[in-house]
Amino acid sequence: MPTLPRDDSRPSPEAPHQARQIAESFGVDAARYDRARPAYPDALIRRIADAARDLADVGCGTGIEARQFLAAGCTVLGIEPDARMAEFARGTGVEVEVATFEDWDPAGRTFDAVVAGQSWHWVDPVAGAAKAAQVLRPGGLLAVFAHVYDPPAPIAEALNAALRRVAPDSPFAAGSPPPAQEIYRRMFDTFADGIRDSGAFGEPEQWRFDTERHYTREEWLDLLPTTGSLTRLPAGDLAEVLGSVGAAIDAAGGAFTTTWTTTAVVAHRG
Repeated sequence: MPTLPRDDSRPSPEAPHQARQIAESFGVDAARYDRARPAYPDALIRRIADAARDLADVGCGTGIEARQFLAAGCTVLGIEPDARMAEFARGTGVEVEVATFEDWDPAGRTFDAVVAGQSWHWVDPVAGAAKAAQVLRPGGLLAVFAHVYDPPAPIAEALNAALRRVAPDSPFAAGSPPPAQEIYRRMFDTFADGIRDSGAFGEPEQWRFDTERHYTREEWLDLLPTTGSLTRLPAGDLAEVLGSVGAAIDAAGGAFTTTWTTTAVVAHRG
């Protein structure tokens, strides 16, 4: 399994965990989030479940990965800062406590694994790793993972152009962003460095799972409002953005196929 190189010469990525208004905005439409966001690869779930049966799920959201781990026979406790997301997750059978991970009180409980699906960038990378080490049993697993994807260029460009029109001051509207693969590469490097800097884990490793997904116009426009660039837009601005992206999808034939890469950074507590 490949390990993650430390590249101290790379540019410092932004610190999204400090953007709490965005981090805690996804519950604005929890049902849509749960419906539109994809599940995680079965191979990833099995690999973690084979190593750990008792999990703490950081930023569990609506419980997407938590339900997958429950189905794999694990016991799961969710930690989620957004009470709306936590309420939805509880309604699907997931036990959840409302808190940021850094402030959460484990009350002496320990776990085989701490996992975080599409949420670790909202956690301080060093403080989060140190907190994970506190609640993990010796040899326990920290596994943080996320989907990375880029739609076809004309569709991505339509989104960026619409955001510049309706929300020019948004951090997501500053010019043409680099591909998501590059953004997430830097983000996962930051995760790995935070794990190293905590001094509590062995060398981080990277797992990767690729899959193709086909999206219709309706499916893509259902997914987009669950992303951080759009969760806080007023209804009129959101409609304009979705209209522009929808027109780009129509021009592409009404649907498209893209590759989703699910990347995980994993490390064992020393």
